[in-house]
Amino acid sequence: MAVSYMDFTSPSVRYTYDLNNNQIFKKDNQNYINSLSVKELNTLGNASLLDIHLSTGNVVEPHTHQNASELVYVISGAAIVSIINPFTKELLNFPVMPGQVALVPQGWWHYEMATADNTHLIAIFDAPVPEFIPGSDLFRLTPANVFAHTYCLDEAKVKEAFAPITDTVVIGPPKNCMHQGQVQGQTMQQQPSHHNQHYYHQGSPVNRDYELLQQQQQYQQQQQQQLFQQQFQAQEQPQHGAYAADPQRTQAQEQEQLRSQQQLREQERQQFIQQQQQLPFLQRQLIGNGWDQF
Repeated sequence: MAVSYMDFTSPSVRYTYDLNNNQIFKKDNQNYINSLSVKELNTLGNASLLDIHLSTGNVVEPHTHQNASELVYVISGAAIVSIINPFTKELLNFPVMPGQVALVPQGWWHYEMATADNTHLIAIFDAPVPEFIPGSDLFRLTPANVFAHTYCLDEAKVKEAFAPITDTVVIGPPKNCMHQGQVQGQTMQQQPSHHNQHYYHQGSPVNRDYELLQQQQQYQQQQQQQLFQQQFQAQEQPQHGAYAADPQRTQAQEQEQLRSQQQLREQERQQFIQQQQQLPFLQRQLIGNGWDQF
């Protein structure tokens, strides 16, 4: 239980607050963040939250919270919560839908990308004021010669790559980012694509990431629908299934059909796992080549 030093008899004690009065970042009308901490609501104990609004393709930039764990809850829309496990050196991607949550342990490198318009996330922290170290500050404030020397890189290329980052990004891409003749940060249009064309798609890296994330989400929905249909058909089997059409059907035939269904489910599961394994390769574009090996 959090220790509170609040004088609950004080005339300044507050029990409610309107988050719309504390907007800490705004990119545009569809992409902004409101905040609630003990500074706004003095009766809070060891808790705080961020009220995050995103449109498709927008990303809460890679960052860490050095003093708090984070629980991301989806109110509307859809998102991918991505974290780097510092112990296993893995980049993990968690698609979340309304009513679902994803946990980010304290101090872990992570980011969130919206895969649908009108995405509304609530990020809950176990600290009265969540601290925030953004990747954009690390990139723009670390001298290019340090990166070049430490990682054996071309200093001129490092300077060129990070030169456009002149301020903390928070929600990317920045409003003034020009890519393929279009301003990123507005609602992205999903382009028709085929599974085996993602690695060769001629669009922007962000578009490739977005298309694969959308495909993964659609695949999950299809899997859920197929499972529901199979369960429904199984329930209706005695009245409308094979036994009604063929009274002579043997137990061996029924077992063979069950094995076939199990094999199909296993094939679908393996296909889904392969799709997930492709995500780190494409999502390197979001956080820079090599970060997924951190």
